[in-house]
Amino acid sequence: MSRADPWAKPRVLPLITWLYVVWSIVPVLIAIAFSFNSGRSRSTWQGFSVRWWWTDAGSVAKDDSLQLAVRNSLLLGLVTIVIVVPLGVLLAIGLARWRSRLSHGANLISLIPLVTPEIVMGAALFIVFKELYTGVPLGRGAQILGHVTFTLSFVVVIVRGRLVAIGPVYEEAARDLGAKAHQALRLVILPLLWPAIFASVVIVFATSLDDFVIASFLSSGAGTETVPIRIYSSARGGATPALNAVATVMLIITMGVIGLGFLVLSRARKRRGGEGDAVGDLAGFSL
Repeated sequence: MSRADPWAKPRVLPLITWLYVVWSIVPVLIAIAFSFNSGRSRSTWQGFSVRWWWTDAGSVAKDDSLQLAVRNSLLLGLVTIVIVVPLGVLLAIGLARWRSRLSHGANLISLIPLVTPEIVMGAALFIVFKELYTGVPLGRGAQILGHVTFTLSFVVVIVRGRLVAIGPVYEEAARDLGAKAHQALRLVILPLLWPAIFASVVIVFATSLDDFVIASFLSSGAGTETVPIRIYSSARGGATPALNAVATVMLIITMGVIGLGFLVLSRARKRRGGEGDAVGDLAGFSL
């Protein structure tokens, strides 16, 4: 009996992949389509209109609460990037060079937020800020610190993966040529790390923008509502297609950031003359 070639082109896997893609994207496309519904229904199509984008009093353009939620989400994501990316890069470099028994414990601790359920992380952070860090009241400050705590592990894992791929040879060569330690780090290591740093920026921003649990636990009220919190709090009541519109705005922003990441990584790989693609780079970093 002839055996099937295990290296032959798969036939079922592409079908399963495309079915999964369709299953994932179609609900999103339906939600986007209903942001242009002329009526108030979010389930029954009543004609095409941009009233929930521009003209209606409850539209994205005229509802101050929706605009505030968008601003809060963007501000939270940007401030988190500014704090967590430099901190994560330094921590990754330090952990990669730390050689002792304690380093294994530090590595394990740095990965805890990745494996901890987000609901547990949110509840724990809420208790910490209410009972321990009483000098930081619930609100934007607590949300920023919570997002920094939650996303720091992403930066550490991504940058450390890049450090392992680079290896010590470039830094050792720079030191042999007379560069000091800080010069080798600034002129050799950091330029080699910048694709991983950029990938960290993309992933941290997308994660912070999409977060609901931690932002909800640490919110102080309507003034610190993010878009996920606003969608959740309004979806069970008299929600209008304006929620679909504001969700579409956030989706466009997120996809734009991810697309920019693919473009930058693709150009960087072309300049290096390496194989592969930016999608693989970003996916590999995100693991």
